[in-house]
This record gives sequence, C-alpha cells and structure tokens, in this order.
Amino acid sequence: MASYSIALNFEDGVTRFIECKDSEKVLDAAFRNKINLPMDCSDGVCGTCKCRAESGRYDLGDDYIDDALTVEEAESGLVLTCQMRPSSDCIIAVPTTSVACKTGQQTFGATVAAVVPHNDAAIVLELDVDAQAPAFLPGQYVNIGVPGCGQQRSYSFSTAPGQRRIGFLIKKIPGGVMSGWLERAETGMRLELTGPLGSFYLREVERPLLFLAGGTGLAPFLSMLEVLARENSQERVHLVYGVTRDLDLVLVDAIEAHAKRLANFTYCTVVADEASSHPRKGWVTQYMPVEALNGGDVDVYLCGPPPMVDAVRKHFDDTGVQPHSFHYEKFTPNASAKVAA
Repeated sequence: MASYSIALNFEDGVTRFIECKDSEKVLDAAFRNKINLPMDCSDGVCGTCKCRAESGRYDLGDDYIDDALTVEEAESGLVLTCQMRPSSDCIIAVPTTSVACKTGQQTFGATVAAVVPHNDAAIVLELDVDAQAPAFLPGQYVNIGVPGCGQQRSYSFSTAPGQRRIGFLIKKIPGGVMSGWLERAETGMRLELTGPLGSFYLREVERPLLFLAGGTGLAPFLSMLEVLARENSQERVHLVYGVTRDLDLVLVDAIEAHAKRLANFTYCTVVADEASSHPRKGWVTQYMPVEALNGGDVDVYLCGPPPMVDAVRKHFDDTGVQPHSFHYEKFTPNASAKVAA
C-alpha cells in the first residue's frame, strides 16, 4: 500500500514528519502519530482543522460544508485536515504551536565524520547520524548541542534530505563556543541534535528562483540545489553569493558542480572588500540581473546576516520590485536561533 510523507510545519518553527497511508485523512494520520492537530467535529462542518497546504497533491472530496471551507479558500490552498487525503508527499502549515498539538522538537544523535577548515572563514562539519536519515525540508536547520557547555547553536543543513551523512557550513568565530569545540573535535565524537526547525525551506518550484546568500548563509542553498539537481529541475535558478573578504568565498567548487548538473542554473560571487581583486566588488543588491527578477514573477530566497537581509528588503522597496514570494532567514554568528519569514 502506498504512503506519503507529510511535513507538518507549526508556527513555532517545529516541523514533524508523519506517514499518511493511501486514502487516509491527514487528521487521522496525525492522531495515529500522537499529534493532536486542532479539531472539533472531524466531519467537515466546523472548520477548526483548517490549515494551508504549501505543496503536494490531495483530494478534499465534497463531504464538507461551505461555512467550514469556501471555494475561494480551497482554491488558495487552504484545507481541512479532517477531509484531506494526500496523493503525494505534502507540506502543511499548521496555524498553531507544536506544544498546543501535544508534540514538540525531536532529538537525534550523530558522530563526527569530518571537520574540514576553509581558510580562517568557515568549517565544514560532517556527521553520521546514529539511526535512519533525518527527515527535513531543504533549507531547514537544527540546533546542535556543544559538548561540555550545555549550549546549543543553530546551523542549516548543507546536504540534502535522505542520507545518513549530513553536513553543515559553520562560520569560524575567534572565541566562539562551537568554533572552539571544533578546533579539538575528533572523528567519532558524539553530538546531540534537535530539529528540524524553521520556515525557511524550498517550496514547490513553479517559476524562476533567485537565491541570495551571505557568507555561511550559503549552506541552505547547497541543500536546495542538490534537491533540484536530483529532481532534474528545468526551471531557471540564479544564485548571488556575497561575502566580506576574498577568503570568505568557500565551497565555490560545490556551486560549480551544481552548475554542471543543472541546465538552467547560473551564479555569481561578490566581495564587499574594496581592496579585493575580485571582478565583482560591492553588495548582492548590485548584482541581481534584471532577467533573474523576471518582471517580479520570481520566488526569492535570502539567507544572510541581518544587515544584508534588511538591505535587500529596502532595495526591493526602493526599486518597486515585488517578487511573487520572498522567503528570508536572518542569522547572527553567536545566535542560538534563527529568524525566518
């Protein structure tokens, strides 16, 4: 019997994955997995279980009343989980917290497989997960516990879902808690991770994509590009990768490898340092091609430090550019959490 993976994204940033059997309703599958999605009637009458389907195919049937879900709401992607029967993997936004649904964050263990420094700018951390490959959406992050200090740090997956070896691109910070630990980390050391988390992830691709990465904000885009390559996506994708110094340009070879696999993927790198000899100096806002913006019919994804995020948002406001959708994630080097929109 067929089954489908359903990602339930709660408004507190927690994501839980459940398996929904063929012809099974999402609400029933959630209850079977001990996740109490909002409901009152379970008969398509009250509308309490209303959520938003962000991707996937499904059938709502006709056994519900218009007061619970109007035609216009259904056409906009709203669903009643008590009536929704998936026919593919789906992503569903749940308008309440995970705690309210009597669920929460998941934790899993992993061991260090490799620690690879890149200049004085960043470190690639590779981990082998103890059990099965963790489920997450490309672009999401986990909290990694730093051994010996009781603190956590948040890092986006740089690898794609579906594999037991996972990777992260971590900014090297002098005196940083995680950076300090990584200097003495050895293969086989254990870590505990919590997640997946975050509302910054690749949605269903229906139009050209513009990726804007700042520094180690490149990580989630590497995950997204790998997924697009595996799916043999033919959509246009352009990445602008901006850094402060020449030494901060890391994993460009990984980007180039994706350019060879994805027929319609292009990218450029930008360095802010005026003393740089890089051919493109300045800010990412100066190097967004008109064709990449596609007259506004584009989905924009941005991950970088707060000043970069704010600058891009201001640039769109000043130039009157209104992307079809704009998803962004802010991070600061010492933060234990991220802010996404």
